[in-house]
Amino acid sequence: MLHIEFTSADLNRLRAAGDVSPMWEVVLSLQALQTAHAALALDPWRRRVRGEVADAGLGEIVGSLQRVCPEAAYFPDFLTPSAGGGRTLDAELEQVLRTPKARLRKEIGLLCADGRPPRGARRLADGDPGALRRLGNAVRRYYAVAVAPYREAIRSAAAADRPVRAEAALREGAEGLLASYAPEVTWSGDRLECAYPVSRGFSLDGRPLTLIPSFFCTRRPVALADPELPPVLVHPLTPAPGWLPGPDPASRAGDSLVRLIGLTRARVLELLDRPMSTGRIADALYVAPASASRHAAVLREAGLVRSERRGHCVLHRRTDLGEALLNGG
Repeated sequence: MLHIEFTSADLNRLRAAGDVSPMWEVVLSLQALQTAHAALALDPWRRRVRGEVADAGLGEIVGSLQRVCPEAAYFPDFLTPSAGGGRTLDAELEQVLRTPKARLRKEIGLLCADGRPPRGARRLADGDPGALRRLGNAVRRYYAVAVAPYREAIRSAAAADRPVRAEAALREGAEGLLASYAPEVTWSGDRLECAYPVSRGFSLDGRPLTLIPSFFCTRRPVALADPELPPVLVHPLTPAPGWLPGPDPASRAGDSLVRLIGLTRARVLELLDRPMSTGRIADALYVAPASASRHAAVLREAGLVRSERRGHCVLHRRTDLGEALLNGG
């Protein structure tokens, strides 16, 4: 449970951002890709983005971002510097890349129980200029695939949310505004409460609390981990099923093929127009290596995939029969 203590003066300082924050959308969409929450609304987006990531060869980049930003009770605060929505990605990312070295080391170190940065993030934790440049490039490339194509839907959801909050504030003031976030948030007169993966609380102590909407916030509101930072509470916009423009990417392999062999095996078959190792298949589809190996084995037994050992790894590729089945032949 998370609780935030208010005084009457704190209520007068309450702020509601009218738009999303690009870096919050980057962070929360990275986490959404690591879960199955809000399946009806977000699974079509997950399938499409995973396909785009694989097609663009961004699996390693996205994996590196997810190691710094895991779907967990803690992720580094420096990734989400915005104290309100409406700023550009470049403006927020510039602030991220100016994070002091001591803060980078402290926050990234908290990702591991022993306080040491996870492997692959140690140079970033040390503030290495090259590592910071790579982080900026990785965020921009990921944003271009996973968030930017859906900006209209994201903006529409934020635009639909604004009048709801404005009406509540006009009708009942700050307390009415806070009450309008139910059931995700409960307002009890001097305390704001919501479900949280860890038990924590803090007082505002004269600082304004900013409420920020987020399209990819899927389960519960999110606050910064460090109570000394300017306080924010990010709340879900809860997109409805069917929001994704265009066809569901499952149709790429053909609805009949998906019904015949299942979505994951259809996606594996679709990937194998070139030789790929089991590990690369797992990375591209965000599945466990054992699961990727099992799917490849089933496809091989059906004559749809050919496997060949090269050195220490096994490479898989579509057969002519697999090609014909994929293309409806």
